[in-house]
Amino acid sequence: MKKNISQRTEVFDYAKKKYGTKPEYLWKRFPDYAVLRHEDNRKWYGLIMNIPYEKIDAQKSGRVDILNIKLDDILLADMLTRQDGFYTGYHIGRGNWLSVALDGTADIRSVCGLIDASYNATASKQKKQKLRPPKEWLIPANPKYYDILHAFDKTDIIDWKQGAGIKKGDTVFMYVGSPVSAILYKCEVTETDIPYDYHTKELTITKLMKIKLMKRYKPDSFTFERLKNEYGIFAVRGPRSVPNSLSGALRGK
Repeated sequence: MKKNISQRTEVFDYAKKKYGTKPEYLWKRFPDYAVLRHEDNRKWYGLIMNIPYEKIDAQKSGRVDILNIKLDDILLADMLTRQDGFYTGYHIGRGNWLSVALDGTADIRSVCGLIDASYNATASKQKKQKLRPPKEWLIPANPKYYDILHAFDKTDIIDWKQGAGIKKGDTVFMYVGSPVSAILYKCEVTETDIPYDYHTKELTITKLMKIKLMKRYKPDSFTFERLKNEYGIFAVRGPRSVPNSLSGALRGK
């Protein structure tokens, strides 16, 4: 029973230290049941229950603490349920929920990793955006509206229209339109969500980001014809993800 109590406590300590979450006890009938949830959308990312072991494993007896967590990765959930200590979600089997026995069968580091996965899976859209790893973007620049060819002549940091989904730490590759029609710059996003109010018939800007020049490309290196013929990019009208094949080529130059 000490192992049970120890892992329950370790789960609570981890959730408090990493996410600032305190367990909530919501049911008088089940005073040992504890919920871990997000502050913003109030969704659960963990539920600890104390149940008869045979409810999840007919080969075992006594009582056990279990942690219910949610996974986005169906294949991972299926793989885990084939291992000792992991079971299809008890009482909340729908939606890729998984039950982990907190009796020491599963290593606490693995349990904490699954808590992170569940936290991410149940996070709000805004929080998921902040939690996601850095991403590479291809963004357009129209030389008719802005002298992008000389933007980095005297500085390596400029303000630019912030595209939806772009966050600090991302990489943007700037595609300069006609008559250049090629990728000219690789930049790092150093700041986002700078308020701005600009409206014309052709352009509306409500937020700016700061981008720092990291690399220049020759105008004949990544032309529109090459993007179209080799990487399947037929237009760059707004921010878009960079295909893996193009990403490798851009990093190799």
